[in-house]
Order: sequence, then structure tokens, then C-alpha cells
Amino acid sequence: MPNIVVIGAGVTGLTCALQLLESSSAYSVTIIAKDFPAPFSTIDPVGQIDYTSPWGGAHNRFVPPPAPPKTSESSSKAEEAEAEAKYMWKEHDFSLATYSKMAQLVERFPEAGITFMKGVEYLEAPSANHLAISPTGAELGLQDKGFRLLSKQEGELPEGVSWGCEYDTWCVNPMVYCCFLLNRFVYLGGGVLRKRVRSAEEAWGLDLGLGDGVDAVVNASGTGFGDPNVFVTRGQTVLVSNPCAQTITRQNSDGSWTFSVPRNFSGGTVIGGTKEPDNFCTVPDPQVRKSLLERFAQTHPDIGEYEVLADIVGRRPTRRGGMRLEREEVLLGTGEDGQGEGKGRKKMMVVHAYGLGGRGYELSWGVAEEVVKLVRECVGGGGVYGEGKDGAKL
Repeated sequence: MPNIVVIGAGVTGLTCALQLLESSSAYSVTIIAKDFPAPFSTIDPVGQIDYTSPWGGAHNRFVPPPAPPKTSESSSKAEEAEAEAKYMWKEHDFSLATYSKMAQLVERFPEAGITFMKGVEYLEAPSANHLAISPTGAELGLQDKGFRLLSKQEGELPEGVSWGCEYDTWCVNPMVYCCFLLNRFVYLGGGVLRKRVRSAEEAWGLDLGLGDGVDAVVNASGTGFGDPNVFVTRGQTVLVSNPCAQTITRQNSDGSWTFSVPRNFSGGTVIGGTKEPDNFCTVPDPQVRKSLLERFAQTHPDIGEYEVLADIVGRRPTRRGGMRLEREEVLLGTGEDGQGEGKGRKKMMVVHAYGLGGRGYELSWGVAEEVVKLVRECVGGGGVYGEGKDGAKL
């Protein structure tokens, strides 16, 4: 039985680990992480600020990718545009896959912390990608997801907004949802180890009691262990007790954001938010709080008088060039001569899945499906998990 270690217990690591167990009865899967999910009341906002997932909204937004470039020009600029379009379409496909999985989960596990509701988008300065969306959103696969464009003539757009839409989407209470993923993983036979590791290779040096040792490692560490393309993006939001029936996102013309993410399950509503690259400050800024609350009230007056529960500060591990999702062969040991590829070196496989920035929840199940494919390429094992404790897949 192949032994797979997943490093990281954020939403990406938890989802990948669970998907590996659900996809095949041939895998033994262990999660190694410094931090694991816990209720909001017990999470340390400073000591665990780098444990990103609990501080997320978290909701799903469909980000429209561009149409494939029509030019046959082979310039570097054209190649970059084509690569960017392919990447954005991959992300969009992942978001659709995650939407589908969330719909299955909420039907089967109503306690999982997921709520489906309307998502509303307001843009003051819409991109060409947004303006190109058809009234049904069919080209994006949104025709069966309640998609429609909002009308300025019918008064559906707030002052200053030039484009808007709505669609069916989901929000999660991150503490409830991540605890659900972990509990489900353990219930299906997964193992956990609370330990900080400093590299993917370190997993092969641990005594995990796995008999034949570790066959592959999934690096869902968020930061990638020294990847020079990864940087911190600080986010500040406000948690209020006010209910909100929709998740509303407004992109302002200056590039800032105004949004609400109802968490439900006694989780309040998140009002946000900021995106501050390379800002490591852990202390909430009271002026930012004031601005966030005022801006959202202007966009959605129905929110009423705020009852603030807490300020939230989190750090998203963002990656220049986008997420890293690929397999890599690594060599362990120093070899016979201390540095070469002698008999003392072993070839091991790492599947990288990190650097999703603020889209960890939105892309989680799509990323996990890709991780399973990459793991199978490394170690095999394709038997469907059909005889589990409850005899059904997610």
C-alpha cells in the first residue's frame, strides 16, 4: 500500500488528503502540520496568523478568464498572453469543479459549514473579460448557476458601479468546514502528526511507523519552503454579527475591494477587505476597520447598524506566476562521494500544491483532483474507494 504524506493542514492540504483517501482504497495518507483546525474561539490570532485558512472569508467568486488570443504572432508578448489565458482557464475549471463538489457536500453533510446563496458582483471599472460575458454566462459554464447581468436602467447597480452580475454560489464557515474535513479524513482512516517540518524532504526522515516508508509527499505547505516567488499578502477584515443574505463583492476603481462573506453556523459575517503585499503587521488598524465598515454600508445599506465581534488579520501565501501544481523528483542523501549521484542517493517524488493566494477555498477540490492524478503518476494506485466505512464517495 503506497504511503502518502501531505504537509499542511490548511484547506488545500486537508482537501488533498481527503481526496486521496476517497479516490483509492490503495493509499495510506498522513497529514503532517504545525497547526490544525480548531474553533474560532480557541485560535490564536497572533501566534497562528500564518495558518491562513481560518482567517479566510471564505466564499466563491467566478473570475472570468480571457478569450484565447486570436493572433498567430509568435512574439514573447503574445506567448505571455496565451500562457496567462491558459492559467486563468485552469483556475476557472478548478472553481467549477469545487462548486460541484460543494453542492454534493452540502446535500450529504449539512453540518459541514457550507451555505449556498446568491453572489453579487459590482465593478466600478470592469475589465474586458467582464464586459465580454454573455447574458447567460454559458461560455463560462454558468448557465445553470443562476447567472444574470444586473441592469443599471432598472436600478440594480449602486451609485458609481458600471457593471454587475449575480449567480448562485457558496460560502463556508472556515472553522466549521476545516474541522469537518479533518474529522472526515480521520474517520476514513487518515493519520495526523502535529509537527513543524522545514522541507518536503524532511518527511522521509521522520519515524512515522509506516512500515515500507513514505512513497510520495504532497507539499501543501502554503509557502513552498523557501520558494523565492512566494510572498505574504496581509489581509484585514472585520467580523460582525449582522446577518447578510448574499455574499457581495465590489471592486472599486482605485483597485480596493469592498465585500461581505456570511459565514453562518454562528460565524457572523466578514466585512472586508484589504490586500497588502509584503506587510507582516499583526495588529489591526482601527482606521482600516472604520473605512471597511463605511464602504460596505454605502454599497449595501440593508446591513444595518454594525455589531462588531472582532478584527481579523491574516497572511495569504501568494506566489508570483500563480500556484505551483506539479510533481518533482528529488534526490535524498549525499551519494558515495558526498555530493554525487552514487548508491547513497534515492529518488523520491514530491507533488507541489501551494501558492493559491486568496483562492484556496475556491479552487480546493479542483486542485485536489489534479493532485490525485499526479500522485497516481508517481506511485500508482487507482482503485476507487467504494467499500469505505459508509460505502460511498464524497
